[in-house]
Amino acid sequence: MSIWERLDAIDREAFLAINGAHSPFFDVLMEAASSMVLWFPIYAFFLWVILKRQGDRALLWSLPLITVMILFSDKGSVMLFKETVERLRPCHEPSLQGLVHLVYKECGGQFGFVSSHASNHFAIAAFMVGVLNRRPRWAVSALLAWAGIIAYSRVYLGVHYPGDVLVGGLYGATIGSLSALTFHRFIAKARPSTA
Repeated sequence: MSIWERLDAIDREAFLAINGAHSPFFDVLMEAASSMVLWFPIYAFFLWVILKRQGDRALLWSLPLITVMILFSDKGSVMLFKETVERLRPCHEPSLQGLVHLVYKECGGQFGFVSSHASNHFAIAAFMVGVLNRRPRWAVSALLAWAGIIAYSRVYLGVHYPGDVLVGGLYGATIGSLSALTFHRFIAKARPSTA
C-alpha cells in the first residue's frame, strides 16, 4: 500500500467516525455552523473592528483586499484543487453509499478536495489575526476555533473528508496571512509621514 493509499484510508476512517457520531441536535447545530448567511453579522463585526483599530483609511484599503483574498481563497480552492485532483466527495463516493449520514438533502458539487468553506474561513481568520497583530491574545484562539468549527461541520455534514478541510484550512490560512502582510504594507504607506 502506497503512502497516498494509506492516507486515504486514514482519511476515510476519520470521516466515518466523525460523520457517524451524529444526533438530531448536532445535525441542526452543524447545519447552522456551515451556513454562511449565519456568519454575516460576524463578517460585519470584523469590518467594524478594522475601522475601530486602524481607522477609516484602513477600512477602505481592507475592502478590496478582502475581496481579492476571498477570490483567491474560494476560486483557488476550486481551480487549483477540486478541478485538478478530482477527488469525489464522500457523499458521491460509490464505496461509501449507505454509510454517509447526509444532513443536507443535496451533497454539493462532485469533487470535494479541498473544502472551500474551510479555505475561506481560515483565510478570514488568519487575516484578522494579522490585522489585530495577535492582540488580544485570546483573539487568535477564538478566530481559529471559529474557522475550525465551520471546517468540522463540513465533515459532520457528510460533504467533506477531514483531509479536505485540513488542506483547505492550510491553503486559506496561507492566503489570509499573505493578505494581512499586504494590508500592513498598504497601511504603512498610506499613513502620513511624521517627518
